[in-house]
Amino acid sequence: MLIGKGITRGSLPDETVREFCAQAFEKHPLRNKRVLVIIPDHTRTAPIPLFFKLFHELIGDQVAKLDYLVALGTHPPLSEAKLMQLVGITKEERHSKYANIDFYNHQWDDPAALETIGRIGAEEIEFISNGLMREEVPVALNKHIFEYDHLLLVGPTFPHEVVGFSGGNKYLFPGIGGPDIIHFFHWLGAVITNPVINGTKDTPVRRVVDKAATFLKIPRLFFSLVVFREKLSGLFIGSPEEAWLAAADLSSKLHIVYVDKSFHKVLGIAPEMYDEIWTAGKVMYKLEPIIADGGELIIYGPHIKEVSFTHGKLIDQIGYHVRDYFLSRMDHFSHIPRGILAHSTHVKGIGRFVNGREEPRVNVFLATGIPKTRCEQINLGYINPAEIDPDDWANREAEGYLLVRKAGEMLYRLADGTVPEII
Repeated sequence: MLIGKGITRGSLPDETVREFCAQAFEKHPLRNKRVLVIIPDHTRTAPIPLFFKLFHELIGDQVAKLDYLVALGTHPPLSEAKLMQLVGITKEERHSKYANIDFYNHQWDDPAALETIGRIGAEEIEFISNGLMREEVPVALNKHIFEYDHLLLVGPTFPHEVVGFSGGNKYLFPGIGGPDIIHFFHWLGAVITNPVINGTKDTPVRRVVDKAATFLKIPRLFFSLVVFREKLSGLFIGSPEEAWLAAADLSSKLHIVYVDKSFHKVLGIAPEMYDEIWTAGKVMYKLEPIIADGGELIIYGPHIKEVSFTHGKLIDQIGYHVRDYFLSRMDHFSHIPRGILAHSTHVKGIGRFVNGREEPRVNVFLATGIPKTRCEQINLGYINPAEIDPDDWANREAEGYLLVRKAGEMLYRLADGTVPEII
């Protein structure tokens, strides 16, 4: 039975959140069990400190162990200081009140840190992907989880460019998954394209993720959060599948903005939590559907100095391109993990590659701390951020301009249901 509720106005009081968590632990007793909590990193808006303290209060004295694993996917590991900031405690508290809690970063690229738990067969992949792919996909997870009796997954749900809506078993894949499945389903999502996937609940990628999760036999309970304007509007506790579905339903009501017209110039301000283009690319993913053909999208973030801390060298090699640029010669890019190719196409957006000529539907510019020479190297436009006044953009909607503050989580769509097509 699903525990919790969601509201479209206001936020859930902390007392209500505590009551729901207490009910969940009564229904799923964890006394004397080793419990691992899987949480997102700082690139998702979520009240992780609230749940960290609630879990310690409600079950800290009952369980044999209560530890935390950060579902980084392929994001860089967090320092001790950033881990403490993520869960909302001081260094002093870390070594006193919470001294018995251990924290771990996921290590997606270390084979010794992973364990293969199954394989999705080629025929099933062909069926799930509607014939787009036919290959066997190994399913690996962080093997540290097998030292525990029960998993608690905690994280928010937002519209998502690869899987449709984030959350649910996505905290396993890519959260604590191995490279094979991570790169596979990111490329599958890219082939389908962001405008088709983003904000859609039932997608081939979601089916791959949920299938992969069936290989994991450790009991798990998902605390699915829906955060709107920094406040908790929904909490659903249950299996990853049922809790995610309820959260995705609420997210579709809160996190999708419908506009009556497309815009020729869009300025999306990347929040501080996006400290590289790898994550700040979400500005494009969420705004692409409302940009007019031939329009411009500016990712504005003077604080961003790096393309990707993990994958920057590979992106420097291939640059940012439309999907068909890669599909037309996949053999040439066989040495590049497909998850990198997927990110490239998502940031560049949909478009065509005909007779050796690339024609993106939208022109993407970076107004960041990344220099012009590197922007040119990776095939993106450059604008000096010092030359942009966001407040000026706010008054120019009649001219086809749009300013979006804290871009990257709210998905924008046209009210008439039109979805951009590959030109």
